[in-house]
Amino acid sequence: MKISVIGCGYLGAVHAATLASMGHTVVGIDVDAGKVDRLARGLPPFFEPGLDELLRDGRTTGRLTFSTEFADAADAQVHFLCVGTPQSKTSDGADLSFLVSAAEALLPHLARGAAVVGKSTVPVGTVDMLRGILAGRPDVPLAWNPEFLRQGTAVKDSLVPDRLVYGVEGGKAAAFNPATGAPRAVTAALDAVYEPLLNAGIPRLVCNFATAELIKSAANAFLATKVSFINAVSELCDASGADVTELSEAMGMDPRIGSRYLHAGLGFGGGCLPKDIRSFRSQASALGVGSVDDWMGVVDSINLHQRSRTVDLAAELCGGLAGRSVTVLGASFKPETDDTRDSPALDVAARLAAAGAHVTVTDPKAVNHAWMRYPQLRFEASTERALEGAELVLLLTEWDEYRRLSPSAVGGLVRRRVVLDARNVLDPAAWEAEGWTVRGPGRAGSTVRLAEIPHF
Repeated sequence: MKISVIGCGYLGAVHAATLASMGHTVVGIDVDAGKVDRLARGLPPFFEPGLDELLRDGRTTGRLTFSTEFADAADAQVHFLCVGTPQSKTSDGADLSFLVSAAEALLPHLARGAAVVGKSTVPVGTVDMLRGILAGRPDVPLAWNPEFLRQGTAVKDSLVPDRLVYGVEGGKAAAFNPATGAPRAVTAALDAVYEPLLNAGIPRLVCNFATAELIKSAANAFLATKVSFINAVSELCDASGADVTELSEAMGMDPRIGSRYLHAGLGFGGGCLPKDIRSFRSQASALGVGSVDDWMGVVDSINLHQRSRTVDLAAELCGGLAGRSVTVLGASFKPETDDTRDSPALDVAARLAAAGAHVTVTDPKAVNHAWMRYPQLRFEASTERALEGAELVLLLTEWDEYRRLSPSAVGGLVRRRVVLDARNVLDPAAWEAEGWTVRGPGRAGSTVRLAEIPHF
């Protein structure tokens, strides 16, 4: 099948490469010539495990190409719209200008009967807007096929997804011929795209457009709620002397709750969750659903509060931040990516520097992306060099290499053996056995009291 993927950012590049690996002939279209050139040479413009291999394979087989020309997508049978929908600069809503531009540029090159399928995360009503753009092409069916990729596991999420969602005109009742049960045109086209996944037993949900437009934002809003809930509880644990890691473990054993995303720490960031919950909130407000609007506002504020709470705890552990040498482990917003968009780690590092600390940041992949945006911070690619002379170490992004650090070896590098584990991934007992003071959100009762930490 010949497929085009419009927009070759994070979503589009991964989607194009995985579709090619399924045997389709895929052309990725993007207006950024530099990005297209890198992708055409098999070089991903960002770090994502497994993507480089898929790009090389697609280039070798000839099934995957990239171009800046929309005309190169003219003979595709299915066109996926994968452009970014960032938060608007003037509101909490999504900026759909890139999506509109992509649809308008694609319009003159649509073959008769070719399907246009949206994958970007969008607010309710986006399909109606696109129908207006495609109004002169009644032969072109439209569908919405939301993505559920997680950075760091996006290739796996594409090749072995939890589910496939098709949003079509009229929903499930209109997606199939009532006499034969055969899928109608756009449903059949998507089934052909995802045939290997459907044959492997991946569940498929067919719904109406509004449902498909809401699903991704609703899912992210629920995940964000779990994260913010356990972070709020971690503050209660600090006030009461309880241990949030033990509490969340017990809660997660309840099958009605589950342990996923129920882990207290610094909170979420990145290019999806924060902007998606704000867009979700904006949609709820526009539709007059005040309860969702208020709820998402609380979730967002709790998440941001974790950053200031971390800075406050760092100041306590140091007896004041001015003039202190502080090392931050992690710059990306989560491990297994070099994405620094809305990174909680970098936000905290910048706040520490603003309070007068001398801050050194290290990260396995994200240093090059971060250093130009944060000139007030010192960056080191080497973890060992970054730790030298530190009076406080903050673990802010839970890369495996930081989880595996030897407290004895690290102790020989730092000036004071004090670590703020803002992700609650270290073993406090192992570190304390080597003379470290260890603190993490919601674990005030599990380590030495602040009054016992020597300040100088």
